Amino acid sequence: MTEADARHQAPHRARKRFGQHFLHDRGVVEHIIDAIDPRPGQSIVEIGPGQAALTGALIERAGHIRAIEIDRDLAARLRQRYGTQQLTLIEADALTLEWPEMAATAATPLRIVGNLPYNISTPLLFSLAPIAERVIDQHFMLQKEVVDRMVAAPGGKVYGRLSVMLQFRYQMSKLFDIPSSAFSPAPQVTSSLVRMQPRTLLELPEIDVESFARVVAAAFGQRRKTLRNALAGLLSADRIELAGVDPQLRAEALPVERFVALAAQLA
Repeated sequence: MTEADARHQAPHRARKRFGQHFLHDRGVVEHIIDAIDPRPGQSIVEIGPGQAALTGALIERAGHIRAIEIDRDLAARLRQRYGTQQLTLIEADALTLEWPEMAATAATPLRIVGNLPYNISTPLLFSLAPIAERVIDQHFMLQKEVVDRMVAAPGGKVYGRLSVMLQFRYQMSKLFDIPSSAFSPAPQVTSSLVRMQPRTLLELPEIDVESFARVVAAAFGQRRKTLRNALAGLLSADRIELAGVDPQLRAEALPVERFVALAAQLA
């Protein structure tokens, strides 16, 4: 046995820099797979397969998947375990991957799955938004607190920029919570499974997305400020009123469609 073989057979030690927490509870795995419902012929992409808890179950139902793994040792183990007819492995950082190229070259729209490291979850979610037109759905395990923000309704303290930006592009559904005991090493927080289904182009308002992002970022930049003050550098109080919004309100009070109206005034 070579030194490399011995290293691949030894138990893998979770790497803190990659935010690794490996799913190991078979009951939870089955619950997640049932929620995703993978089918043969679908273009399924798994982000961070890790020790293959979901990978094997996805392959069993779909026949073949693609997976993105940044950890070289885990990638080597996956190649030993699965043939290329079952798994196309991409050894890369999901944050810097050319997602538009992957979406454009896939035979069918993507279904993206992943147990996402908490430290990259928000930037990764934003990096996937530009390919939403070529995505059927996304199922992610994330910190419960993050999922609660993603699906939050207006009026609460957790409703913010992440809520508005994602709900503008996707139908968001929190499916169920996952206890820390389902992972090894166990994180100090509860996780949740979220489903993100892109809105069709017909459902999306015809606005400048950059203007929308600027308005949302400014509005939530200082949550205690009224919109009159928070948006002072972008829109006058009169313009805010033309959007059908009271300038004395705070950002957390506005539904997504009012941010759309504000972005239209900016554009």
